[in-house]
Amino acid sequence: MNRKAKRGLLIFFAAIILAASVLLMLSAFRENIVFFHTPSDVRSGAVAAGTQTRLGGLVEKDSLKRQADGMDVAFRITDGANAIDVHYRGILPDLFREEQGVVAEGVIVDGALEASTILAKHDENYMPREVADALKTYETPETAK
Repeated sequence: MNRKAKRGLLIFFAAIILAASVLLMLSAFRENIVFFHTPSDVRSGAVAAGTQTRLGGLVEKDSLKRQADGMDVAFRITDGANAIDVHYRGILPDLFREEQGVVAEGVIVDGALEASTILAKHDENYMPREVADALKTYETPETAK
């Protein structure tokens, strides 16, 4: 084998290794991507049960229930059209309250979200545009007056 053939073979194998590395990275990203959904998406069946997802919307008024230990919390997230029950064990963020925006990450089980993380909305730029637009059409009893 001459120098030109050796160099060509080296470039060929380097390209194969680079392509395999890129495919492995894309595969890892695909497995770790968590999409953002609304309660209407979950109700329509767009989110399969047992999949990791992020659910966004407003905490429904008078839906927050705390257990005696203070760590188990249940509430409902609504987008104005539909609502989903959320169960969470842990400490809620300081900005968490009813009728405020929230993002809950977890797994859909029996039509409810078993949340592992709760994020409270802190400004208008926190949610994706589609969710913010959907929530603008939602009227709370206070805004309807």
